[in-house]
Amino acid sequence: MSEKDQRGFDKDDIDTIRDLVDDCLPWQQLKHMMSAFKDHDRFQEHLAVLSEKVSWPDRILLPYGQHLYIVEKSDGRRIVKCDCGYEFGDYTDNWKLNAAIFVRDTEESMDELYPRGMGSVPSWQVLREYYCPGCQTQLEVEAVPPGYPVVVDFIPDIDAFYRGWLTSDVSGPSSGTG
Repeated sequence: MSEKDQRGFDKDDIDTIRDLVDDCLPWQQLKHMMSAFKDHDRFQEHLAVLSEKVSWPDRILLPYGQHLYIVEKSDGRRIVKCDCGYEFGDYTDNWKLNAAIFVRDTEESMDELYPRGMGSVPSWQVLREYYCPGCQTQLEVEAVPPGYPVVVDFIPDIDAFYRGWLTSDVSGPSSGTG
């Protein structure tokens, strides 16, 4: 039987999840992990590892993208939050509207990324780059026609996810704190 940490998680599993989050797993181990049976604590272990990596105390309910999380504030509000602690607002609102946005809509700005003639034609497609105002980390890029509305990635039904997939209540045990 393997050793447990103070939260009751298997230490070997936590180390493996930590390596997964840090992008350090060898391909064969990652392939096995993707193909193998997922233990019932895997999601909570993942949340615990993510919580170790941030400095703020809010409970992570769901990873929302690279560097982004849906968290529960102490007053019960659910918001989108960046690694650095910047808060984008309610998770049902489009977080991108509170991000710093750089739009590549000229040939010159496309040339910064692509050799001349290899990028998109700005009159047909622009690149919108979304950055965290707190730490300036690039969070997402959209390739859309000029004037297209800001894309909403998805709005998860967190309560249904916890009930249906995790068979637990979202108000269950904390995933840990930063």
